[in-house]
Amino acid sequence: MPIRYKYTNIMTFEESQSLPKHVVIIPDGNRRWAVERGLQSWEGHEAGAQNTEKLIREAKKLGIKEMSFWGSSLENLSKRPLMERRALLRIYETYFKKLIASEEIHQDEARIRFIGHWEEQFPDSLKKIMCEGIEATKNYGKYFLNFFLAYSGDDEMRLAFEKVARLLKEGEKVTNEMIKNSLMTRELPPVDLLIRTGGEPHLSAGFMMWDIANTQLYFSDKYFPDFDEAAFCEAIADYTERQRRFGR
Repeated sequence: MPIRYKYTNIMTFEESQSLPKHVVIIPDGNRRWAVERGLQSWEGHEAGAQNTEKLIREAKKLGIKEMSFWGSSLENLSKRPLMERRALLRIYETYFKKLIASEEIHQDEARIRFIGHWEEQFPDSLKKIMCEGIEATKNYGKYFLNFFLAYSGDDEMRLAFEKVARLLKEGEKVTNEMIKNSLMTRELPPVDLLIRTGGEPHLSAGFMMWDIANTQLYFSDKYFPDFDEAAFCEAIADYTERQRRFGR
């Protein structure tokens, strides 16, 4: 969609009652960004990881308390070329290690969560870093960073229904609370704004389908490595101009 709004300054966002509390980014376009520059696909993922760092800092400046990024789907880890998958895991290892060791995470009291089947899919060296990050930040609660890794929304809903079916007592009705508490995302609030980069206005693999029931969508033509702080602020400005009626 075309970008229609220009942000003015950070103070405007901080004072706005319509600032999104939970923003999700589907960072599409890393590989196409690399191909257009004659680079290897993993170099696009590397550029995307660098951009993620910038956007995390920008979101904090704006006063956004919760950010989520879809790093990889189950399909990404099974269907893409072996060399690309290995490079992606190496990038995760490098950048999560850097993120967890950063002073900012602890000064800002930002809790890190990883959501998906990463414990089944990832090598021990990477899992060790991720578990250290979870443990080191588990008691923080000022900001939240969520990374979806080896995740599929279709898979999440199927597993949730299976769990509800096991726990449901005879004659008991299924409630929204039961479903939410059975999801991988049970600790996460509903999504206020979902941003997808890469110029393809669609969702994928049922991503967070329960939690995006009332979300606002924003599609950018920019590939994710080019979706910089200014583009992010424009997406937030667009959101603040909208009216959320929730069916009223």
